[in-house]
Amino acid sequence: MLVGTAGASINEEVPTAIIASLVKDVVDGIEFARGGANTTWGSVRAAMGHPQPFKLDYVSIGNQECWMLYYRGNYQKFYSAIKAAYPDINIISSCDKSTISASNPADLYDVHVYASSANMFSRTSMFDNTPRSGPKAIVSEYAVTGNDAGKGTLVAALAEAAFLVGLEKNSDVVEMASCAPLFVNDNDRRWSPDAIVFNSWQHYGCPNYWMLHFFKDSSGATFHPTAMQVSNYDQMVASAITWQSPKDKSTYLKIKVVNFGSKAMDLNITVTGLESGIKSSGSKKTVLTSAAALDENSFEQPEKVAPVSSPVADAKQQMGVSVSPYSLTSFDLLLEPSKHSII
Repeated sequence: MLVGTAGASINEEVPTAIIASLVKDVVDGIEFARGGANTTWGSVRAAMGHPQPFKLDYVSIGNQECWMLYYRGNYQKFYSAIKAAYPDINIISSCDKSTISASNPADLYDVHVYASSANMFSRTSMFDNTPRSGPKAIVSEYAVTGNDAGKGTLVAALAEAAFLVGLEKNSDVVEMASCAPLFVNDNDRRWSPDAIVFNSWQHYGCPNYWMLHFFKDSSGATFHPTAMQVSNYDQMVASAITWQSPKDKSTYLKIKVVNFGSKAMDLNITVTGLESGIKSSGSKKTVLTSAAALDENSFEQPEKVAPVSSPVADAKQQMGVSVSPYSLTSFDLLLEPSKHSII
């Protein structure tokens, strides 16, 4: 993805009447990335040692600038010029979906979400009522911030996990998502939390880094509806997908459960409607939790909060399970072979 200027910064912006040179810069930048070695800017890239074009499918026009005076006029100039040269590129608007129309087109719209852990947990339903037609969202920045975020706490990771469960459930209207920020140099920390912390000779992943491992199989998987029936307890969310292992082509039903509360919970899992049954062996349970909700990782304890896996004995389509307080739990249940494969 390329993020192009919309002719604006935090403190100033370029009027639409004189934006043409910046529009040309962005189009030239796309040619540098995608153009053949015989093009003006593609030849520069080739001379720098990369003759093959880069795969560039998305261009974002601006970043959080929809409110600025000249953004929409500037956006139209960038949109028209980019589409004329590269009609297949998906263009992302900084304005929300309600502003997009035939006269103000976009392929996707950008969403940023920064919230406390409790607020982020509640946003698991953020896209439930989004119209199913029109451009999709790209959640290009999301993070828990505030007092309980610390430098990357367990509770912040769980809140983000609940939010991602909501995106997974609404993947028909959300194209993709990315946490913000990804890396931080511990000697120059300007933002907290971050997913990966490093210095000149070591690194560690924060709890939200490990949390993202629970979603690595979601892309290309098949989403299944879930229903949770828990009395007087609204601190849990769950999702279910079937995914195929790239190693041995085995198919798994992955059930993820986020327990955002302080109670351990006993649940009864009932699986219905699948074409394949669940094998009694070959399944596993993976848990991300710790002794306290505000626990963090560090150079001294890089895996204080990290996933722990164990086999699931006698897995079946109806079984009782337990989930710990303040935890993210994944049940990867191995399915019987089927003539149908997941794409």
